[in-house]
Amino acid sequence: MVILTLNCGSSSAKYQVYDWNNKEVLAVGVVERIGLDYSVIEHKTTKNGEYTEKVSCPTHKEAIELIIKTLLDPLRGVISDVSEISAVGHRVLHGGERFKESALVDDDVLAHLKELIPLGPLHMPANIMGIEAARKVMPDIPHAIVMDTAWHQTMPPEAYMYAVPYEWYTSFNVRRYGFHGTSYVYTAKRAAVLLGKKPKDTNLIICHIGNGASISAVKNGVCIDTTMGLTPLEGLVMGSRSGDLDPAILPFIMNRTGMSAKEMDSALNKKSGLIGICGMSDRRDVRDEAAGGNEKAKLAVGIECHRLKKYIGAYAALLGRVDALVYTAGVGEMAPHIREGATKDLDILGIKLDLDKNRIAQCRNAELEISTDDSQTKIFVIPTDEELVMTEDAYALMNGTYDVHMNFTYSFQHKEYVNKARAAGLEQDLKKKPELKKILALPR
Repeated sequence: MVILTLNCGSSSAKYQVYDWNNKEVLAVGVVERIGLDYSVIEHKTTKNGEYTEKVSCPTHKEAIELIIKTLLDPLRGVISDVSEISAVGHRVLHGGERFKESALVDDDVLAHLKELIPLGPLHMPANIMGIEAARKVMPDIPHAIVMDTAWHQTMPPEAYMYAVPYEWYTSFNVRRYGFHGTSYVYTAKRAAVLLGKKPKDTNLIICHIGNGASISAVKNGVCIDTTMGLTPLEGLVMGSRSGDLDPAILPFIMNRTGMSAKEMDSALNKKSGLIGICGMSDRRDVRDEAAGGNEKAKLAVGIECHRLKKYIGAYAALLGRVDALVYTAGVGEMAPHIREGATKDLDILGIKLDLDKNRIAQCRNAELEISTDDSQTKIFVIPTDEELVMTEDAYALMNGTYDVHMNFTYSFQHKEYVNKARAAGLEQDLKKKPELKKILALPR
């Protein structure tokens, strides 16, 4: 029995195939350039290596048909019949206030998702297209939606409400929603395991830093605040997004340049952040340019770390006691200079970073501890696994055992949990970098 997970963007469809019985990933891949002159599928399996091909996928329906065809291929596939797929989990950007947890898909659910398109106009249409296409290709299989916003539904009103006319909330659903929820579910539960505590007894600050970035303040195992808002634009400085700014800047610039609302939205989402400051969004490029003396690159690093540190301090004040500060996602897992800039000199809060451990901590296959031995607050680097959350939610919904995360136990909450692919990858990492062994974070 396998579970298929799909994450559909405007011109892409990412997928993973998980063998539920053996608890291992069989295949991962992506179809890119959907709707363009040609598309490309990149397919990787644990047994047959990687495969890439140019194909034609005018819509997401053809892309998902291609994915199924590839999974069934005698040479490159991982299943012999589509009936082996027991459920499909779909990542959805926005659940609004309607979806506070994962759910099985039916026509009524799809109709409600379409009503939420104005809250996520860049992502929701593609998410919905992917669900509709997958249901057509696999009509007899249960389909589940897993919302990025669901994790944040525990925030109190003082955290999610904006100080704007109240009718904006009642009429247009304007409030803070938050995103990266599946990542927070995984990392929060794993941090509890590493601390030797139950999730309900943990207070955490989790920094999900990729091209998009956010922080979640976790008290007694649930989210009480987060940096992203109505959309993923608010909060931290990101690869191409501005994060927080004075809203008066918008009419100020629009009045002087004649920019339309659509153009301003594009500028804030695609031309700001690190790209806006130094012309680059890849943290490795920015780091190298900064080391080489590029003043704008130095400024970009400084602004990003300043914003991170400011929110970490604010959330420490909200929580009172912080059991662990967690870094995750591509940059959080692999960029020591960003972690150092955000965490150094937080001793006053009981958060002490070990600079040598932090330097070593560049690994996607292990959970690492980078705090000093006398730090009151642990600092962990935890590689996220959003696909596993989607997989387990889809299986539980299909099986009738699903519940909200506070009342549900995931496989990765057990001390004995092992990600087989990562365990194998860590063996190779340790051969190349044996010093990783001294900073491995082990379950308590």
